[in-house]
Amino acid sequence: MIMKIKQLAPIVFFFFGTLFLSAQQNTKTFKEALLTAKETNKKVLLVFAGSDWCAPCMKLEKNILHTPEFKDLADEKFVLYKADFPMRKKNKLPESKQKENGALAEKYKQNGIFPLVVVLTNEGKELGRMSYKNIAPVTYFNKLASF
Repeated sequence: MIMKIKQLAPIVFFFFGTLFLSAQQNTKTFKEALLTAKETNKKVLLVFAGSDWCAPCMKLEKNILHTPEFKDLADEKFVLYKADFPMRKKNKLPESKQKENGALAEKYKQNGIFPLVVVLTNEGKELGRMSYKNIAPVTYFNKLASF
């Protein structure tokens, strides 16, 4: 019995840790992202994605945003805010989050392209934008940092 508990413990901790991190990201507002950027003198990376239907969005997450190289560089310069637009019912965001992401799309994303990464000042002024590119994470970061 004790052996089974020891074998299951890492799985249980991973599951609840993932839930906690997901919930933490979903509760952060764009306003909080701007405030954090002001307090830390950073820019905001506003990422528009369709996390459960957009293949290039998934590639951006996997091949760029979640790599250690990109994370290390971006943590020093940016505050990340993800405006997600999932389609599956099971991934549906709270209504307040949907409204907030919709308002951000109206302001910063009129072209309908997914994914879209917009670099903003900590006041919300757009500096530049780009979509997913199949390039090295460091190269992608350098392009964003140049805005």
